[in-house]
Amino acid sequence: MERDENGLIADNSCPNPPFTDGDPGSVSSSNFFLDHVGEVVLTHNSDGLSWKLVDSLHTSESEVKFADVYAVNFIGWGLVHESSLGSAERSVSVHSLEMYRFTVHVVHNSKTQTSLWIPSVYTFGHKNLEICKTWVNQINASLLMEAKRPKNLLVFVHPKSGKGHGCRIWEAVAPLFSQAKVKTKVIVTERAGHARDILVSITNKDLNLYDGVVAVGGDGFFNEILNSLLLLRHKAPYPPAPGNFMHPVESEWNISVQNVERTVFEPCKHNEDESPLLTGSEDVGPQSQICEQDPEFLFPNEKFRFGIIPAGSTDAIVICTTGARDPVTSALHIILGKRVHLDIAQVVRWKETHASNEEPCVRYAASFAGYGFYGDVITESEKYRWMGPKRYDYAGTKVFLQHRSYEAEVNYLEIEPENSTSGSETDPRVSDSILWCLPRKPGRASCRANCAVCNMKSNEAMVGSPSLARDLQGLRWSKSKGRFLSVGAAIISCRNEKAPDGLVADAHLSDGYLHLILIKECPHPCYLWHLIHLARKGWDPLDFNFVEHHKTPAFTFTSFGKEGVWNVDGELFRAHQLSAQVFRGLVSLFATGPEA
Repeated sequence: MERDENGLIADNSCPNPPFTDGDPGSVSSSNFFLDHVGEVVLTHNSDGLSWKLVDSLHTSESEVKFADVYAVNFIGWGLVHESSLGSAERSVSVHSLEMYRFTVHVVHNSKTQTSLWIPSVYTFGHKNLEICKTWVNQINASLLMEAKRPKNLLVFVHPKSGKGHGCRIWEAVAPLFSQAKVKTKVIVTERAGHARDILVSITNKDLNLYDGVVAVGGDGFFNEILNSLLLLRHKAPYPPAPGNFMHPVESEWNISVQNVERTVFEPCKHNEDESPLLTGSEDVGPQSQICEQDPEFLFPNEKFRFGIIPAGSTDAIVICTTGARDPVTSALHIILGKRVHLDIAQVVRWKETHASNEEPCVRYAASFAGYGFYGDVITESEKYRWMGPKRYDYAGTKVFLQHRSYEAEVNYLEIEPENSTSGSETDPRVSDSILWCLPRKPGRASCRANCAVCNMKSNEAMVGSPSLARDLQGLRWSKSKGRFLSVGAAIISCRNEKAPDGLVADAHLSDGYLHLILIKECPHPCYLWHLIHLARKGWDPLDFNFVEHHKTPAFTFTSFGKEGVWNVDGELFRAHQLSAQVFRGLVSLFATGPEA
């Protein structure tokens, strides 16, 4: 083989581009210098790139798939360094060459945590400018063939999320979007409800210019963005209810059709320290009447996706959908156009207090809605805002020590045969406190990437379409009545750093079910044991006789007190009487689900 003056194998076939048929899927090869490696033969094939050392006695190749390449850029003339590592067949001398270069930006899984994505860059050099540019163009053409990568995004940054690092986190990941040539319109919120006001007023025409909206913040900030879009652009019936639970407006199937002109939109003033289980803030009050949008942009919407770059205090939705609480990992999921469908719960308040008489108030939730202990914690934490995120631990401890229970009635649609220990229609108290704390059942299967349960097509659960509303009418209603320490409805597992397996370890992202968790009145030590199980990995907080767990597409709730306080995705929501239903896969997220 002949080499030029720089030691590169001479290409005497003239500087014609290596691609001659115009097909980006064709197999083509050229010699390049790979920075810090040496001279390689680079091959472009239908699904990726591969290369191997020219002088190596070994035949092993390195390769990357186009599905893992998020950017390729021509960076001009400069130095390319030979490897500094010596070997039996290569010289130990080190020298640098000047040549034209391009970079290939790739995603790799962390070796220690598979859900953590790490960006890496390969720099290839060649003396011939046309060959370099042709490779850049052809690789970019292959990337354009990758399905549904976003090109234009609307980004909201909450500067006070978590510990106040929202802007810094966005500045750290913004270069990734620039490298991938993803256009971003960035809005840093200046006040509570700023993102809501923009999204409520944006026209369908303008919204259609974007492939999605990204929230740089916590779960509460994402909830504000989610509600701002769904309350105007999701047309659906109200949740179903048993016959003795009367809605203000009824249809022949006992399901109320939502009229956005009559429904009160109570926007939330999200907290800077969001948590799906232990946080919240007061509602800022009802907004003026919402104008009905023309039907050119409605949910479910296959084109439009939501993204979250974690900057909150808990970030449970990100952990459940990507497997990692890492801004770079989330940004790369967005850039690569990953998609996972997410169940969304619609919560409708019919009465705020026992004596009130108002229009229905709708709220959407992506992770959790809870009453009793959960509502008390966010109410109590408001007194200690000066403490920052630590106020939730303090408020949680204080509420736990008070050990309050509330009398209420919960009705739910049965999907599966109920456990003999579920306790429906029975006195939730027992005399033997030892048996009261015994676990009941082992074994749980978590939701993972490419989950067979979430990908299964089913008509059993509500989907984002009113036409399927009557499918629920053949199901049977069951009732649980008594005193409860808490009533919770988990849409996802709600995994976070304080609850590593979440409240419901086997909850799925898109199976069309709510997980109704009823914690009945029990001795104080037993409830402590339940909370300890929640905080330990591999332990199950639901396996106790004082805990009812029901998978259901819909439920209703009535407090026997004067009023009730709920925590809906970390936001305080006052409701004496409400009902809720889940819409299977109503929205899409830029995510894949946790790696196995």
